[in-house]
Amino acid sequence: MRLTGKKVLSFIHHDFEDLELWYPILRLREEGAQVDIAGEESGVEYIGKYGVPATSDLTYAQALGNEYDAVLVPGGWAPDKIRRFPDVLQLVRRMDEQQKPIGQICHAGWVLISADILTGRKVTSTPGIKDDMINAGAEWFDESVVVDGHLVSSRRPPDLPDYLREFIKVLENS
Repeated sequence: MRLTGKKVLSFIHHDFEDLELWYPILRLREEGAQVDIAGEESGVEYIGKYGVPATSDLTYAQALGNEYDAVLVPGGWAPDKIRRFPDVLQLVRRMDEQQKPIGQICHAGWVLISADILTGRKVTSTPGIKDDMINAGAEWFDESVVVDGHLVSSRRPPDLPDYLREFIKVLENS
């Protein structure tokens, strides 16, 4: 198991994209990583866009006080809610400053935009927020996955295998 001993945080809020939350969590756990889920509240069941539930292990504020090797931001409509929490933005900025892996897919780019870490970065996202990403200073590509150092981005659920293959490589080598 390539990721034994690695600790990863995934953010959550209501209306997350079900596959974009669960596929990465399950793949990382298969590789031996510990994956914690942080939400606005701890121990709350959040419901995805298609009805799949997930329960938060801790709050955004509690996550900020912990050390993680990487962070994941799922897509769906949840990123528009997640980015409103200063603890989330502070954690994302800290992970970026420490060059720890940050994974974002679909609309998750909104969180990175609000954290103001995209200037000069190469990324992808759902085409629906392409202009937002570019206006935040990023160089946008229409590709299944884009890796720019410790930042790994992807477009949508069909790209999940490419996204996790690259994210796992970046995390393994971090």
